[in-house]
Amino acid sequence: MKKKIEILAPAKNLVQGMAAINAGADAVYIGAPLFGARSNATNSIEDIAEMVTYAHLFKAQVFVVINTILYENELEPCRQLIHQLYTIGVDALIVQDMSIMEMDIPPIVIHASTQANNRDPKHVKFLKDAGMQRVVLARELNLDQIREISEATDVELEFFVSGALCVSFSGNCYMSIAGGERSANRGSCAQNCRLPYNLTDGTGKTLIENSHLLSIKDLDLSDQLPNLIEAGVTSFKIEGRLKDMVYVKNNTSYLRKKLDAFLENNDTFQKASSGRTFYNFEAEMDRSFNRGYTDYFVNKRKEKIGNWESPKSQGQVIGKLIEIKANGYVIENYEKLNNGDGLYFINEQGEADGTQVNIIINNIVVPNTFKPLAIGTMIYRNSDAEFNKMVEKENSVVRKIGVTLQFTETLEGFQLLAIDEDGHQSVATLPIEKELAKNEASTIPNIKTNLAKTGNTPFIVDDIQVNFSNNWFLPISKVNEIRREALEQLIDIRVNDYHREEFQITKTDHPYPVEKLDFTYNVSNHLAKAFYKRHGVTEIEKAFELQWDPGKARVMTTKYCVKYELGKCARFQRETMGEKVVEPLTLTHGENAYKLKFNCKPCEMEIWEKDADLEFEDEDEQLGYVAQKR
Repeated sequence: MKKKIEILAPAKNLVQGMAAINAGADAVYIGAPLFGARSNATNSIEDIAEMVTYAHLFKAQVFVVINTILYENELEPCRQLIHQLYTIGVDALIVQDMSIMEMDIPPIVIHASTQANNRDPKHVKFLKDAGMQRVVLARELNLDQIREISEATDVELEFFVSGALCVSFSGNCYMSIAGGERSANRGSCAQNCRLPYNLTDGTGKTLIENSHLLSIKDLDLSDQLPNLIEAGVTSFKIEGRLKDMVYVKNNTSYLRKKLDAFLENNDTFQKASSGRTFYNFEAEMDRSFNRGYTDYFVNKRKEKIGNWESPKSQGQVIGKLIEIKANGYVIENYEKLNNGDGLYFINEQGEADGTQVNIIINNIVVPNTFKPLAIGTMIYRNSDAEFNKMVEKENSVVRKIGVTLQFTETLEGFQLLAIDEDGHQSVATLPIEKELAKNEASTIPNIKTNLAKTGNTPFIVDDIQVNFSNNWFLPISKVNEIRREALEQLIDIRVNDYHREEFQITKTDHPYPVEKLDFTYNVSNHLAKAFYKRHGVTEIEKAFELQWDPGKARVMTTKYCVKYELGKCARFQRETMGEKVVEPLTLTHGENAYKLKFNCKPCEMEIWEKDADLEFEDEDEQLGYVAQKR
């Protein structure tokens, strides 16, 4: 049996979730009324129920995100919510807090959120043995590490392949709460990583001013899908529960086409849902929101991934500024631009800036607001007016399920049998007195033409067979009536026959990979504590949110490295790095200041609050280039 490969798209709300399904998503993930890590992307139970019905029509799945840490007074409301979600047919929950594994919940499938520290084989195998049916892997993993995890356990593996990147290890970023008491683990991230910072060295010298030093490019692994499948990934996730409709449709459509090209005539893998999508636009990921693209660490560390100029959308490369004429720009590839487009560029002060196209006269792009720019400046389009207008149309993506129709006569009249691409069948009858056609011309072609008119239904007719003993005449209205009845029945049959996988969590006591948990395990209630204790953990520190010591905490651990971005990495840039920077390096934004600590062996960077008492080990000593000092 072929293994199913899935595209998993974000659903900010019901409308965008349905659009994602239409664009080819095999599953969507959506926020519930409470407990989602995007507090601005909540949805009512009624809307989620409607989302479930629509998705199941195409044999697509709906996953609900319950991935915040839970406080004591939220445990019972969360349990009740899970029962509601199970009742309306949700396929799975995406969770971070292990208290859910201790609750009395129905047999609903549980996925481990990427915020649950899913970075090594032992941890992922533990989660599978505890009852998790899928694990959303940490974004920082490379192909070798993914393969190693896949070989250690048969749990389903999900991996982000598109969209914004969290610079921190997911679930382990505390900058937001430390900088303003908004917890990222509680759905209220203030995105401190996207702010501008000054960088100073250990002597107090300012190395960089007012740059977005923790802001990184967006993820694009669309060319890595075959490699990821080979490594063991079966679900490709698109980030973006706060993004707009154009982003969702465009990114989903682009990845759908990429994956379909790989799956075509494939003997091992297949699409995870039914139907096929028809596109009325050409999907290009760089034409919707993006900060430039990186493959992050999937192919290990090999390039700079920061986007220090701006956290805003950079968009699509157009070309260089060739000349300035009469308060207008002569730009390479100007013919790609349209009136109303938004332009992005780095201005003469080295800052991210932009303007809007007012009109294009001959080869001169005239902006609404003229801004002087240096010749050679690279121009990007970060708002594509024509593209947005095209994609926003309801019919820009249309998803249809293949169906064959068999129209035959009966003793009482006629019968239409509809068989869809998954083998579901519906039968509609038309009791009517048979009447021969008044002329010799066959009525069958006309009947076929009208049977094929599926209109706004989710079906497309792939084949029609009409078997008559005589040249029977039928009014067009009756043909339409029997077709409409058969297809309406088929919709209900598909939804009602949908098979939801279920799994009842049973408590286990197999050992957790470590015996002591620090605050990064985000234990914030007694049920989560009980879960870890039953699995052999002896010491459990409270979650950061419950014990924050202002001014002295480690607020982030990340694979991203400011030294590497500066060209000062002793491991990878040794021959070209020149003089070492004087540590500690410090980031400042307003009154907030953070020290950077570099752990070169695991190739990680830590961010600490300004009053933390840290010891700094020279990178050459860490890497063994010189003997450690005694």
